[in-house]
Amino acid sequence: MRFYRQLTSITAITFDLDDTLYDNRPVIAKTEKKLLNFIRCYDDRLNKLQFSDFKKYQTLIFNQYPEIYHDVTHWRWLAVKALLCHYGYDLEQSVDGANDIIAHFSYWRSKIVIPELTHKTLSTLAEKVPLAVITNGNADPYACGLGDYFQFVLKAGQDGRAKPFSDMYYLAAQKFNIVLDNILHVGDSLTTDIQGALHSGMQACWINANNSNLLTNDNKILPHVEITGLASLIALI
Repeated sequence: MRFYRQLTSITAITFDLDDTLYDNRPVIAKTEKKLLNFIRCYDDRLNKLQFSDFKKYQTLIFNQYPEIYHDVTHWRWLAVKALLCHYGYDLEQSVDGANDIIAHFSYWRSKIVIPELTHKTLSTLAEKVPLAVITNGNADPYACGLGDYFQFVLKAGQDGRAKPFSDMYYLAAQKFNIVLDNILHVGDSLTTDIQGALHSGMQACWINANNSNLLTNDNKILPHVEITGLASLIALI
């Protein structure tokens, strides 16, 4: 544990999800394979689709609607809808198809293996202070067994612009009814989690699971505290 700024009283904690509470890489890799297979089997016209083809439609949607990146689920849905239209679906069929395909994606997206230490740490922390989630992603903490630890879950898109924008940080403070500088945000990304929390007036804890060198980051973003494992948070509360 390394300290870079003076911590004040911590009366609530917000967490990022992906790569903060679990390793997100395996679930994303598996989900993308399941999604591609599902799309290929959905219609004979799609049976030779490559993942790069789907990515082209994501790029197309982004170019048309640059702000769509704040809502990654809707972005993906629009890309699937555009893809189905290209393959001859009418509007109603493409909407129904996009709903089916994204439902399949969401199912596998939340099939996450949560480390037992994460459960123990969150359980201990939840007995001491209120906890919540602030995420740019689309994993469902309730579907993977994490939901009961949190008082609420804020997701980019439906609850405001993506981190590092301040929307969700401010909303979290309102929902907690706690001043921003008494809330600690914990995340793995310096440029979204930590920069966003600092800019919004929260305290920030960087979880450095990959043993990176903080002082070499180009943006010179300094959290209040750096930890390498989630369990270290217990000592701060």
